[in-house]
Amino acid sequence: MAAPIRFDGKVVLVTGAGNGLGKQYALDFAQRGASVVVNDLGGNFKGEGSGTRAADVVVNEIKAKGGKAVANYNSVEEGEKLVQTALENFGKIDVIVNNAGILRDRSFARISDTDWDLIQKVHLRGAFQVSRAAWPHMKKQNYGRIINVTSAAGIYGNFGQANYSAAKLGVVGLSNTLAIEGRKNNIKCNIIAPMAGSRMTETVMPPELVDALKPEFVSPLVLFLAHEDCEDSGSLFEVGAGWIGKLRWERTKGVVCRSKNTSMSPEAVRDNWDAIADFTGSQIPTSTQDSSAIMMETLRNVDSGPAKPSRRSASSGSGPDIEAAKAYKPKPIKFTYSARDVMLYALGVGSSTRAPDYLKFLYEGSEDFGVLPSFAVIPAQMGMQNIVTEGIPGMTINPAKILHGEQYVELYKPLPTSGTLTSQVSIADVLDKGSGAVILINITTFDEKKEKVCFNQFNIFAVGYGKFGGNRNSEAAKAPGKMPSRKPDSFMVETTSVDQAALYRLCGDRNPLHIDPSFAAMGGFDKPILHGLCSFGHATRHVLKKYGNNDVTTVKAIKARFAKPVLPGQTIHTDMWKEGNRVMFQCKVAESGDICLSGGYMDFHAASAASASAVPPQVSGLKSDMIFEEIGRRAKDEPGMVKKINSVFQFNITKDGKTATVWTTDMKTPGGAVYKGSPKQGKADCTLTISDDNFGDMVSGKLNGQDAFMKGLLKIQGNLMLAQKLGELFQSKANL
Repeated sequence: MAAPIRFDGKVVLVTGAGNGLGKQYALDFAQRGASVVVNDLGGNFKGEGSGTRAADVVVNEIKAKGGKAVANYNSVEEGEKLVQTALENFGKIDVIVNNAGILRDRSFARISDTDWDLIQKVHLRGAFQVSRAAWPHMKKQNYGRIINVTSAAGIYGNFGQANYSAAKLGVVGLSNTLAIEGRKNNIKCNIIAPMAGSRMTETVMPPELVDALKPEFVSPLVLFLAHEDCEDSGSLFEVGAGWIGKLRWERTKGVVCRSKNTSMSPEAVRDNWDAIADFTGSQIPTSTQDSSAIMMETLRNVDSGPAKPSRRSASSGSGPDIEAAKAYKPKPIKFTYSARDVMLYALGVGSSTRAPDYLKFLYEGSEDFGVLPSFAVIPAQMGMQNIVTEGIPGMTINPAKILHGEQYVELYKPLPTSGTLTSQVSIADVLDKGSGAVILINITTFDEKKEKVCFNQFNIFAVGYGKFGGNRNSEAAKAPGKMPSRKPDSFMVETTSVDQAALYRLCGDRNPLHIDPSFAAMGGFDKPILHGLCSFGHATRHVLKKYGNNDVTTVKAIKARFAKPVLPGQTIHTDMWKEGNRVMFQCKVAESGDICLSGGYMDFHAASAASASAVPPQVSGLKSDMIFEEIGRRAKDEPGMVKKINSVFQFNITKDGKTATVWTTDMKTPGGAVYKGSPKQGKADCTLTISDDNFGDMVSGKLNGQDAFMKGLLKIQGNLMLAQKLGELFQSKANL
């Protein structure tokens, strides 16, 4: 048998607890171990007068039975004082039952301003004030339970109770929002509409019914809703006489009563009234997003003509029409961008001028200016967003219930640094994962010559749209990788900027979740989170740097699964494993250890699989070759010169705008070492890029090195101050 429901160590505040239902709640909580604050103003049921006796009687009864209780005599409009009583006497507040209420029944024509205002103050404002006072304490302890009391009059209306009905339905709206905002802090809020005999219900119920509806038949539901075992939140229950029922909203399928480019008329409403009001195949909306979804569905249906019933939803019993979804071919989407967008993206995913080897992604004047491979998601993302917001035939998906699950990018050739790209979107498949549906969105992107540039597959998860009997897996899905069991071959750690999300959103994803704290809170986050694709871009940079020498031509494909979000300012730690032409990777948040990207891999083209010291094709007959041969002889003859320079220089020598050869002068190695190619160990302290002709002129003194640098003829990366040692390197008794 399951353990009994107990409240040992919990502190419960019950408002209006001097009589009737409130008294019963207080007694039952105390009997099961709770410390109870018994609040009652002590007035009559019309809200007139005050006194201490009502609360004191209940407190004394609890104490006489060995329980813990304290009285509070304030109005619920003074919510802070009620909560302070709990804190001063018991040190915390765990449960609130907003039960206090009064009646001032009048027919609508006879309601005075006082009748209206007083009812709102006690029922709606009172629940607000008490809950608001307790809210920060519940958030801090990551636990809270709020039970608010509405009424059948609030749900259905009742003659002579317009003021009371309005306040009680307001309590329902307040409770629903508290349930949403409290979710991330384990604060649950539910609503009850009790039918029980009390001094209030004596005015609207016959005596025999009042006697039959005992408070003892309502209190057990309140205790369960207040217990940590209850998982419900945002629910509404009718309860009385031992019966409990849960209520929800219901909506007809509805009808679109207009067509494209035509006005909507009252006649169209009249002619479709029967269908508008027909609950056959009705839907069960649960959120404001569900209402938004039906409006977006309407916009899609307008093109199909007037009076067309809404298409079926994946959340209804019939499930999605997968064949209709797969047959959908929306219009191609054009994306025009410039070098500015390329550089902005590079900054958005963490590139920095502090790392000289990233200058090629940040400076349009760089000789090898290029585009990060993960930029391929940017032209494709517009297509993905459109298909989610505008809808998919055969499905009605609420955008608020969409999560980005996985991302796959394939490069057919390096992305151009500017131009107009055209993307074609299609639905590859819709999978049934039980708790939701996975929608595979394929997007192929072409350049201005209509040649394929890249391919994206967005794996998106629609929460709550599963269990329609579809396939769980698909051959069309690009599967994530499996991490090797050995320790990583390499890793890279990088701290994101606190403004990383604000910067990345300028690349096109303007979701307020990534910048607006209040919007993030609605999603259950303490603060705005980083875009998953921003983390994806960081990982791409890390792998490309470690295994691709930042050469974008080496990358074939990238894949990752989004596991957990990253907060701007947190540190991304990328572990990497080399497996042939594939580098597996996994990212975690260094501060928490949580995996944020899993199943990741980057595929390299076979001919260039990740050699950090790859040497470009060498061109013979260059002036620079003779110069470096002479420097090599000097290094052997002049050990003092080697010791004085004590630096590693890499020279990228160009011819006709292309890299013709690479030389390394390693003056850290004993005796010095001068050879073709990139440094054999580690990386250069300083890298210089210059044409063969200009290099010859600079060494011979015809071209001043500082002038060459200022004119852009000489590019220097790394430790700029080391360039001052070039004079020592080039000085020679021989005729260089």
